Amino acid sequence: MTVKWGVIGAGGIADRRTIPGMLESDKVELIAVMDIDEARVKRVAEKYDVSAAYTKEEDLIADPNVEAVYIATPVYLHKKQALMAAEAEKHILLEKPMALNVSEAEEIAEAVEKAGVKFTQGYMMRFQELHKRAKEMIDEGILGEAVFARAQLSCWYPDIEGAWRQDPAKGAGGSLVDLASHCYDLLWWFMGDISEVFAFCDTLTFSYPVEDSSTTLLRFKSGAHAVVDAFFNVPDAAGQSRLEIYGNKGSIQAKHTIGQAAGGEMEAYISEAARQYDPQQEKAALEVERQEITAEPYNMYRAQVEYLSRCIEEDREPVINTHASGVYIMRIIEAAYESARSAKAVAI
Repeated sequence: MTVKWGVIGAGGIADRRTIPGMLESDKVELIAVMDIDEARVKRVAEKYDVSAAYTKEEDLIADPNVEAVYIATPVYLHKKQALMAAEAEKHILLEKPMALNVSEAEEIAEAVEKAGVKFTQGYMMRFQELHKRAKEMIDEGILGEAVFARAQLSCWYPDIEGAWRQDPAKGAGGSLVDLASHCYDLLWWFMGDISEVFAFCDTLTFSYPVEDSSTTLLRFKSGAHAVVDAFFNVPDAAGQSRLEIYGNKGSIQAKHTIGQAAGGEMEAYISEAARQYDPQQEKAALEVERQEITAEPYNMYRAQVEYLSRCIEEDREPVINTHASGVYIMRIIEAAYESARSAKAVAI
C-alpha cells in the first residue's frame, strides 16, 4: 500500500530534498504539487511527472485523492495551511519551525487532535542513521551520565532580495529559529528535557533585520549543559557541523552529521581506566578506546515521509516529531529569543 501525497510549497526544500526523497520510496505516491508561482509549480510537476499542479492550497487540499500533505511554505503560512488540512482530514507533515510562535503552534496541535489526523514535524535529523546510533549508545549508558553537549549548524546566507527567511514577519527570526531549532530538537532527544535557556542573537555581517549569529546555552533537567552555535555568516566549507556529547565515561564526537545530507563521521572515546585522577593531564598516554561508529546512510527526507506513511497505513499515532514535540521546541525558541532580548536566563 502507498499513501497518496500532495506538496504545498513546491519550491525550496521540497524541490531540493523532500520530493526526491519521496520518489525513492515505495511507501509514497506523489500525486499533486502546489505553489503560488505558476511557472514554478508547472516546472516541478513536469520534473517529477506529477499530474496535478495547483496554485492555491485550498484546491490541493480539496483534491479527494490526496491523503496526506507536506507543507513546506514560509513559516507565517503554516498555521493557516495546517488548520485547513486538518479540517479536511488530511494527514500532515509540517516543515519546521511549527509556527511563528507558541500560540499558533498550540492552535495547530489542538486542530490536529480534534480532527484525529496523523501529524509529524520536519525535524528530519532524528532519522539520521548516525544520530540514531548515538541515541542508542546514550540510552545504553555507554557514555555514563551525560554532562555536556555541543551542536553546530551554520551556513552562508547573504542578503537576498525577497528571501522570506530574512523577513521576521514571515520566518519568525533568523539563524536561531531556522538552524538552532534543529539542534535544540536533537539535544532534547539525546539529553532529555530542557530547564533553562540563555541566548545571544546578533546581526554581525549582513543587513537584513533578523539575526545572522546566534549562540545558545542550555541547561537540562538532569543538570547537564549544552551549547548550540548557529550562524548564517560562516562559509559552508568552514563549518564542520560538529556534534559532541560528553559523559562521565566517555564521549561521542561527530562532524557533518548535522545538516541536510546523509552520512558524516562519528567516533566514540570510552575508557574506564581514564577515570583515574591524573595530575599530569597526559591525555595521549591514557588508555582510551576509540570506536568508529558506522551506519549505512539513508535519505532523511525519505525516512520522515516513510515514517508518517507507515503510521497512516497502520493507523497508529506517531511518536517521533509529534505535534506535542513541535510545540515544545517552539517554547525553547521563544525562550531563547526572550533571553536574547532581556540578557537573562529564561526558565522553561
